[in-house]
Amino acid sequence: MDSPKGPSFHFFILFAFLLYTNNAVQANQNYKDALAKSILFFEGQRSGRLPVSQSQNLRWRSISALADGSQAHVNLVGGYYDAGDNVKFNFPMAYTTTMLSWSALENSKPLGPQLANVRVAIRWATDYLIKCATATPGVLYVGVGDPNVDHKCWERPEDMDTARTVYSVSKTKPGSDVAAETAAALAAASLVFRKVDRPYSKLLLRTAKSVFQFAAQYRGSYSDSLGSAVCPFYCSYSGYKDELLWGAAWLLRATKDVSYRNFIDSLGSYGSTDIFSWDDKLAGARVLLSRLSLVGNDKSYEPYRQQAQDFMCRILPNSPYSSTQYTKGGLMFKLPDNNLQYVTSITNLLTTYAKYMKSAKSTFNCGNILVTPNTLINLARKQVDYILGDNPMKMSYMVGYGTNYPKRIHHRGSSLPSITTHPKSFGCEGGFQPFYYTSNPNPNILVGAIVGGPNNNDFFPDERTDYSHSEPATYINAAIVGPLAFLSGR
Repeated sequence: MDSPKGPSFHFFILFAFLLYTNNAVQANQNYKDALAKSILFFEGQRSGRLPVSQSQNLRWRSISALADGSQAHVNLVGGYYDAGDNVKFNFPMAYTTTMLSWSALENSKPLGPQLANVRVAIRWATDYLIKCATATPGVLYVGVGDPNVDHKCWERPEDMDTARTVYSVSKTKPGSDVAAETAAALAAASLVFRKVDRPYSKLLLRTAKSVFQFAAQYRGSYSDSLGSAVCPFYCSYSGYKDELLWGAAWLLRATKDVSYRNFIDSLGSYGSTDIFSWDDKLAGARVLLSRLSLVGNDKSYEPYRQQAQDFMCRILPNSPYSSTQYTKGGLMFKLPDNNLQYVTSITNLLTTYAKYMKSAKSTFNCGNILVTPNTLINLARKQVDYILGDNPMKMSYMVGYGTNYPKRIHHRGSSLPSITTHPKSFGCEGGFQPFYYTSNPNPNILVGAIVGGPNNNDFFPDERTDYSHSEPATYINAAIVGPLAFLSGR
């Protein structure tokens, strides 16, 4: 047996030192770098005719889907592909747009030079959403591309030869959820552009009002109207009432029109919630409306403040009311598929509500636990730091951030050689062999993309075929822009 000062003792000291220094480095993340990359990611998801100027930095992407909408004799070119596929689903795209806009509104100063880039990312979506809302009277187009056909292919968006089927909702085929989310996106964006492009802001708000009226007047779920075109991909599992609340809340903020407050009151009560996502907007609407109580000092919105606090008590790990699981490594864990989408969205609410609390110099209690703004900020920071590399695998779940990040993400454009290096089309199934099933890293780096993330044991396999963990999505990234900006400004 070695003496206390023998080799094993010195090895332990060295190991402890290395562990300390590694953790110290990991905990000191470069939020500004991550912020810039999180916004750059959206260039990789662009559909349509890409700019030839320096505003397209991810040069491995090229033009795609220039005939979108032609099947319905309308122009639906543009917008974003939702994730690693080549489909444009408007429901998550509109949520992505709302979250980018909310992030810009709450963090305009800490965004600094990135504010202009966020506006570009927002406008790429809103230009498309305006087309969808105004192309045909009484119709809202809500998607392009048959997902059931697309998901059988592994081809670059530039090569698409699958049906670009157009999907829509109308008076006879209602879609209150997707329509109200579209209205929320346009209303939120109208505030972002109000001081920098007044005519565009007015167009956004005018369109938002019209789309919301349609959502409220002709009620029904787009999942019921469109079936397998959106389910199980982006089913409206939570129904459409939460989107009506969310859309009205955003129009209230954009217009201050009391009619939207009256509409909100008419919706009645809801239960508690411990989730926030592209599907379930209840917590987001409550935090948004709580601003009027905390920042605006309007006591009539006090119930929303209480509901927002109830949500926070269900998220905080040491709260007696917590209903949120955390991994051993400290990651919030909601659902096994694409868990980081919930982490980024909830983290956005943490920093946003903390900002409102700071403004009001407010605290609240979860049982006997005192919650201050810093309580929420510290939890948000822990989630962001985990995503950026302060985790058991020492892996950044943001592609291109740090040196150890996912190299085999589930993303068609990233995994296939670009047109520059391989001009010939691969065809629908041509990309499966050798590119989909290979263990080689993706040839194109989708900088800034945040993947679905690790499992509940903090393990991430980095396998392209494991889409539930390795696929990035626009709504994961859109939600983290706010927290990254907030933390980079502190």
